[in-house]
Amino acid sequence: MKKITILLLAFLGLQICISAQATDEDALAIREIYDVVLSQGDCYETLEYLTKEVGGRLSGSPGAAAAVDYGQQKFETMGFDSVWLQPCMVPHWERGDKEIIKIVSSNMIGTQALNGVALGGSGSSGDVGVAAEVIEVKSLDELKSLGAAKVRGKIVFYNRPMDPLQISTFAAYGGAVDQRVYGPQTAMEYGAVATLVRSMTTRLDDVPHSGVTVFEDREKTIPAIAISTNDAELLSGLLKKEPVRVYVRTTAHWMPDKLSYNVIGEIKGSTHPDEIILVGGHLDSWDLNEGAHDDGAGCVQALEVVHVFNTLKKRPNRTLRCVWFMNEENGQAGAKEYANWSNELGEKHIAAIESDRGGFTPRGFTTEADESVYKIHLKKAKSWENLLSPYGLTIKTGGSGADVTRLKPQKGLLFGLAPDSQRYFDYHHATNDTFDKVNKRELELGAGAMSALVYLLDKYGM
Repeated sequence: MKKITILLLAFLGLQICISAQATDEDALAIREIYDVVLSQGDCYETLEYLTKEVGGRLSGSPGAAAAVDYGQQKFETMGFDSVWLQPCMVPHWERGDKEIIKIVSSNMIGTQALNGVALGGSGSSGDVGVAAEVIEVKSLDELKSLGAAKVRGKIVFYNRPMDPLQISTFAAYGGAVDQRVYGPQTAMEYGAVATLVRSMTTRLDDVPHSGVTVFEDREKTIPAIAISTNDAELLSGLLKKEPVRVYVRTTAHWMPDKLSYNVIGEIKGSTHPDEIILVGGHLDSWDLNEGAHDDGAGCVQALEVVHVFNTLKKRPNRTLRCVWFMNEENGQAGAKEYANWSNELGEKHIAAIESDRGGFTPRGFTTEADESVYKIHLKKAKSWENLLSPYGLTIKTGGSGADVTRLKPQKGLLFGLAPDSQRYFDYHHATNDTFDKVNKRELELGAGAMSALVYLLDKYGM
């Protein structure tokens, strides 16, 4: 019995020694990854070209087509085994002429222009435009409680701010964005002739934020305009003192769907080629900005993972695939096409990491998976936190990303890179989402975080 006990203790000691050795090796490997990203990284220069030379990349636009061409050319320099374009039909909405939005003939301030832009999917006012009395509401339910008799012929003004008490600005966004996405359709159903929506940002400024709005029928729409938070405050204050009329002119319109592409690059795994690790972001952006944080940053961070592996001359054990998805902003056609294609092939994504929350300082990753495997996968991923914590990273529940979430049926673990969120909605969908708003070091730290996680996923699987 004593001999068995000694052997057992020796075995356990050996296992602890092996485990410690592996942890030390992993810690050194992750440090080396960060050293490469921070000293030899390529992502900031790639982002500069994507934003400054290509610019806005709304699905169906010439900018989106140029971005696909650039993506393919860039991928072909990155040492992938194969690079290809995956076709997908995308919605094609055009803004038309610059919008005109103004308070007209106020007794208190006269006629005053408002800072506003048409929401993606907005209808046209026609060349003449439309002027009507404004009615303010805080929610869709409040609008419905008024009834058609009080709404018909009016311009509905949705003015519910993002909740400043929410620590997570994404939670605040989620609590307010329904008025932008579904508010115009609901207002139209009650007889409104146009809608104004307070911009989705916690900041008070003069910058309007666009974003998608959803009409059930593209042939039945009304003008849907986002106005800046400062102008929302102005309009709300004025409405407390007098009736207000606003004039809106937008020539936004839908065009037939257009052929576009996801950009995909792949390095086949050396020992487990059937197990896929995906890194990605979405290539499209709104038309009025450079799409630097949303989501140029995510695209170049994903591609940087490949650059790191190549610089270290490390061929992955599992297949590493980088995808720049098209059309996340107003349809997710690229994500749907990719998931359908992958499922039809019977592929197995053991993990997918999406970066689509801006290029700010990374705080960790959020996760999701099919319920049948989630607890097991999460437990394994969290066992790596001791290796990631020196870089300020955690692994938590909380979802992945709009493009990769469709891979959930393959029962891998899906991750979303989670940067600090406090400044993201200063720029989200707005004209000021430009290259100069991205900090090089913060961007590179996010790429380092993704690369470190891919290293662990590639070594240990899921």
